[in-house]
Amino acid sequence: MTAERGPDSSSLPVSTLTCVSCGKKNRIRPSAHGAPHCGSCGGALPWLVEASDATFDVEASAAVGVLVDLWAPWCGPCRFVSPVLEQLSREFAGRLKVVKVNVDDNPKTQSRFQASSIPTLVVLRDGRVVDRIVGALPKPDLTVRLTPHLLRR
Repeated sequence: MTAERGPDSSSLPVSTLTCVSCGKKNRIRPSAHGAPHCGSCGGALPWLVEASDATFDVEASAAVGVLVDLWAPWCGPCRFVSPVLEQLSREFAGRLKVVKVNVDDNPKTQSRFQASSIPTLVVLRDGRVVDRIVGALPKPDLTVRLTPHLLRR
């Protein structure tokens, strides 16, 4: 008897995450359970993905805290906060998932979170909004806001 994948698993988006420990590229699909680990060294992977209106719900469903980044490529403050979010995804690997949504291409998700100003960062736990940050905070301030919403190791 062979194991079968769920009927929708082949239609789920695939992200490539690079392990900060060994540099191996890992292809992963969204998961509501656990957090991704490197297939080579077993280290927790920094979980940063892009989502669209069509893939947002599946990407935002995660066992760890989810930070939704509603941004646009022309937005200066968005470009300021983007590398900070990448750093946080590495520092909180296994405890945080960053989901980036380009509001120019995904108006339904922008409207859903009422993101009239960008960047808008929305923190989700178990699918519920637990914090909302409008504007680009420096890394120390953003870390203080995120930490209470992350699983402890």
